[in-house]
This record gives sequence, C-alpha cells and structure tokens, in this order.
Amino acid sequence: MRTVKVPLGDRSYSIKIGNGLLPRLGGECRRLKLGKRCAVVTNRAVGRLYAKAALASLRLAGFTPVEILVPAGETAKSLKTIQACYDKLARHRIERSSFIVALGGGVVGDMAGFLAASYLRGIGFVQVPTTLLAQVDSSVGGKVGVNLKAGKNLVGAFYQPRLVLCDLDTLKTLPKRELRAGLAEVIKYGIIYDAVLFRRLERTLPELLRLEAKGMAHIVARSCQIKAKVVEQDERESGLRAILNYGHTIGHALEAISHYGKYLHGEAISIGQVAASIISRDVLGLNRAEVNRIKKLFEQAGLPTSVRLTKPQLAKVFAAMKLDKKVSGGEVKFVLARKVGQVEFGIDVPRATINTALK
Repeated sequence: MRTVKVPLGDRSYSIKIGNGLLPRLGGECRRLKLGKRCAVVTNRAVGRLYAKAALASLRLAGFTPVEILVPAGETAKSLKTIQACYDKLARHRIERSSFIVALGGGVVGDMAGFLAASYLRGIGFVQVPTTLLAQVDSSVGGKVGVNLKAGKNLVGAFYQPRLVLCDLDTLKTLPKRELRAGLAEVIKYGIIYDAVLFRRLERTLPELLRLEAKGMAHIVARSCQIKAKVVEQDERESGLRAILNYGHTIGHALEAISHYGKYLHGEAISIGQVAASIISRDVLGLNRAEVNRIKKLFEQAGLPTSVRLTKPQLAKVFAAMKLDKKVSGGEVKFVLARKVGQVEFGIDVPRATINTALK
C-alpha cells in the first residue's frame, strides 16, 4: 500500500492507494475516531458491486451504516438530489459526530462531499473513489459541489475529506471508456507539472490500459502527490491551484452545452487540453512538436481530440465559458503551457485565437 499525505494543518489527511483496501474501510474509519452512525452514498451501479463489502466492513468495525442511493451520471449533481439526501440523513438520525462515505466516481464524491459540508454545518466524510478519474483527481483536494443548469460546479465548498481510500481492484470493473476518461486527468498532470510522468505515459500507455498493477499504482500515487503539492500551496484556488484547470475551461463548456450527456468529463477535457495546447502555441510559443506530442498521447489513450461545432454551438461554448468559476472581471482566464511540464495561469486569450483552436 502507498500513502500520500495532504498536509493542511488540522485538515490534513492521508490518501491510501493499493489493492484489496475496501475490506479495510471500517478499520481505517475507526482509527479516525468518527461517530458510530454513518451513511454510505453511492449509485445503483457501484452499489451493486461494492456496497455490500463497504457496509460489512463498517459494521464489523462497530459502525451503524445506512446506504443512500443516488442517480447515476452528471445530472445527479443537483440541488434536487441533495435535498432528497438531506431528508434521508435526517430520517436516519445522522448526527454531528456522524460521517458520510462517498463510494463511487467523481459525481458521487463531489455530491456526497457537498452533502457532508452542508448538513448540520459540516460532518466528516471519507472518499472511496472507484473510478480512475476520481482516484487521481476529484477525490483529492476538497472541492465539492453540484451543478446548476447554467454551468458545472457553480454551487459548492472547499471541504476536505478525513481520508481517501483508493482500492485499485475497483478499476477492474470499470468500463474501458471510463478508464480512458480517467487517463485524461493523468496526462494533464504530466503537462502541467511533470515532464517525466508525461514521458512515462508515452512509454507505458498500453500497459496502463491493461491495468498492469505496478504501473497503475505508480500513476495514481504520482497524480495524487502532484495534486497534494498544489493544494498544500493553494487550498482555496487563489493562485497556483488554477493550473489544475488546464483544458477545463473549454472542457466544462462542452459538457454544459451538451447537457452533461454526450461527453464523459475526461473526454471533454481531452478536447479542451488539445485546444489549450494549440492556444499555447499561438500565445506562449509552445513548440509545435510538443503540441503534436500532446495530441498524439490523447489519441493513443483513445480519447477525442477535436470537436465540430456549428456557429450557434460555438456561440453557446463562449457563453458557457463566461459562466466558468474562473472568470475574473467578466474575462475568461486560461491556463496555458510554455512546455510540457510547465504552465502559466490567468492568461487572457483573444476570442479569435480560441476560435482557431476549436476549428
């Protein structure tokens, strides 16, 4: 088992990564001295595979868990779902000392984290991410929230988990499309922070797609280390943490205009990252060979790298970008790459340059 620390003073926590960790969930929670009552938030697909083991482990450790099922998919990240969960927590007498376990992918983690942050003004929560994307990104760092019709994650909080437990065995039941989508976030870490990781991905991508154990453990741990370092320096996204949004400005807009149905998150940010690399070439002088390396790696991962938009769709993308959380003074700010492994943030980009990248 590998352990990555997220050092945030009294909000510090550990990310534990390895195989066969789900049966240890109860024991790990007991070490945190959490209250006896708890709720396991999951969806039907994940619950069918892993809820029984999670609930059994919690009961064995002396907890009294209740399972709360939420709809699957990005549309579940809504205030309507949160309201239904509040009612269930109250009905099951969840208390201030109680805690919530988020068992599932990024949608479940974001939503359950916001539930924990807001119920009784905040109760403990534990992340048990079951997708690659959640293990390397959304379960770490404490950004929790839900979507509005106007855009993604517009309602939320910074609220750190007490523990993140990444059982790599859960990736074995992940559909290939979801696995590929998760790799989009791993590739991002190479672009924004670690050229060595990027080169490793270029060499080992076929093995990772086959879930080769040692390689998968390494990339999950390295991704978590990078995110932990960034979050430690800028927990509330007032500066450096913005680099984690590389490719997300365009990616989130594509998700929004397609009503969170056409693209998985990783697919949308794959397109966004390739577009950001083209913009980086035009604005920061990113080497054309590096733009090609970036595009090729996403293609090797089986991810989309471009999108065809009609004029009305393009207009909707720009409107959606204006609603992005990172907009400042009405202007969209981009994260752009100077070279693989080094990015800059807070950059204004002319609309014509964005147009060119998307075409």
